[in-house]
Amino acid sequence: MHRTIKICIPSRTSPHIMLMSTNHTQRSYTYYYQEVTATSRHYVDRLFDPDPQKVLQGVIDMKNAVIGNNKQKANLIVLGAVPRLLYLLQQSSSSLELRTECAVVLGSLAMGTENNIKSLVDCHIIPALLQGLLCPDLIFIEACLRCLRTVFISPVTPVQLLYTDPTVIPHLMSLLSNSHRTQEYTTQIFSHCCKTPEHQTVLFNHGAIQNIALLLISPSYKVRMQALKCFSVLAYENTQVSMTLVNVLVDGELLSQVFVQMMQRDQPIEMQLTAAKCLTYMCRAGAIKTDDSSIVLKTLPCLVRMCSKEHLLEERVEGAETLAFLMEPDVELQRIASTTDHLVAMLADYFKYPSSVSAITDIKRLDHDLKHAHELRQAAFKLYASLGSNDEDIRKKITETENMMDRIVSGLSESSIKVRLAAVRCLHSLSRSVQQLRTSFHDHAVWKPLMKLLQNAPDEVLVMGSSTLCNLLLQFSPSKEPILESGIIELLCSLTQSETPALRVNGIWALMNMAFQADHKLKVEIIQCLGTEQLFRLLSDPDGNVLMKTLGLLRNLLSTHPHIDQIMSSHGKQIMQAVTLILEAEHSVEVKEQTLCILANIADGNTAKELLMTNDDMLQKLKYYMGHSNVKLQLAATFCVSNLVWNEEDGSQERQDKLKELGFVDMLHKLSQACDANLSDRAKTAMEQYLA
Repeated sequence: MHRTIKICIPSRTSPHIMLMSTNHTQRSYTYYYQEVTATSRHYVDRLFDPDPQKVLQGVIDMKNAVIGNNKQKANLIVLGAVPRLLYLLQQSSSSLELRTECAVVLGSLAMGTENNIKSLVDCHIIPALLQGLLCPDLIFIEACLRCLRTVFISPVTPVQLLYTDPTVIPHLMSLLSNSHRTQEYTTQIFSHCCKTPEHQTVLFNHGAIQNIALLLISPSYKVRMQALKCFSVLAYENTQVSMTLVNVLVDGELLSQVFVQMMQRDQPIEMQLTAAKCLTYMCRAGAIKTDDSSIVLKTLPCLVRMCSKEHLLEERVEGAETLAFLMEPDVELQRIASTTDHLVAMLADYFKYPSSVSAITDIKRLDHDLKHAHELRQAAFKLYASLGSNDEDIRKKITETENMMDRIVSGLSESSIKVRLAAVRCLHSLSRSVQQLRTSFHDHAVWKPLMKLLQNAPDEVLVMGSSTLCNLLLQFSPSKEPILESGIIELLCSLTQSETPALRVNGIWALMNMAFQADHKLKVEIIQCLGTEQLFRLLSDPDGNVLMKTLGLLRNLLSTHPHIDQIMSSHGKQIMQAVTLILEAEHSVEVKEQTLCILANIADGNTAKELLMTNDDMLQKLKYYMGHSNVKLQLAATFCVSNLVWNEEDGSQERQDKLKELGFVDMLHKLSQACDANLSDRAKTAMEQYLA
């Protein structure tokens, strides 16, 4: 914490030399300099007066001059006031009153524009203020903290500056006991500077939970509120913090019950919402069960209540997004929410703001209203997506809401990428319904705006959009044919080459769905576009999901006798090599089962089955898996053997004889006595081929 800060002190006679800064262009400096008034120069000149009392009065006058005056703030920064103020703030020879007033003026300058903040940070205001916190004087500490708070809540301030010196966080923790102001400012700093799991861990390890929990019963509302916000950012997607919070006692009461009390209707809306967020994050982290009364009877109803018209737009947005996050993985919470206070219909109002954009002539007002309109639509789409992610009846209720499908289609081409992402997420949720794929999705031709959305889209949109596409390409979807005619194969094949695993999965998944019961022409087109080299590269993909879907694609390609024979005649050698490698490697039961099913399909071909019969190594592998301890693998291997010995096909007698010599009949006889009914029946069916 102790460090020497080098400050550049401007010349009294040449204030314009401070116009150098890395964050501004020379043009912007020239503009500002032309705007500088003689009054502004006078304020800066007074900071260099040899009389300490005149310097103090000059700082006080500067403080009064900059309040609410952004132009004056910018002028003083350009003229070099900040380095001089920092110099005075750090000098031990400066009186405490002067040092405190300097901190106050700096805090006021920080309340200006983002450019002001950047200039202050460039002048190393943060280490200077942190150094000031070591002073024993409480009023000076509060002034430094207030300024630090203002600097850190700005989005342009690098929050990592708080974590550079390992002594800073513990010292800030020690200031929590000093006064209501130090408590308020410190917790606010923590809240705004806790952006990553690493930040959460640092604060957790330095006793944030124990220190901040006590502030929840403070007589100061501001302190209670900032402590609550701090807990919400600490608990977000953090199991360690959430599990710890569950067991914390505050004045003899469990912390979760304190949060419940803060959600009561007689509490300020801000407090209700933030307490609901804390419980939501604890629930999602597994610290509180989804059927706990604090969630079902308190948190969920509170968040639904926040979605109603009576609340401010910001509150409605925050309530909807938090509710969506709460119930995203839990179907029972989704069902409860869908029947609470007519939530599904209530959300339709989110799309009716602003009521008349054309009537607004004020540009700032227009921008403000459009921003809120985007935020409302984004929140509504997110909540609809969460509500409809599992239950068919809820999906039906959503699609029957006034103009809902039209709104989703419009949302896919919104100017805001966040709205587009939320809209496609909602579409994906609804696309899990067979009924909706056959009705609403077909009636509104949603595949058209979806295909347009996927062109040159960022990965986040591509992931959700391609997931939706997977469902639209299912066999029973009426959208499948027009999508195929639009040239989708090339796009999907390109996704399989993405560095993002989720995109590779979706690309191959969509191709797998496309290949199901497809004609030979489409299958050949898929193979040619994907390329055998890429297909086999995907079969060695480190991501297990990619491997599984690639095997699924191969299985769908190798279906029906003529298709199997034609594909194996062209690519049989490579396919058999890939299958061999998978069966010999360390893979999950699911992967090996899928691989054995591919062999069973190959064994169902007329000529393709000879690739198995002439491969003694593969036959031994089949025999091995017939004797495996896992029933699924036994069943898949037995199914393959059953296809090989099927007596209605040419050459069956020779195949039966060879397999009998290799001991397969004895193995089948043994499996016919298996406890598993399916395995036993399949073995008996295979043995019957020998008797026919």
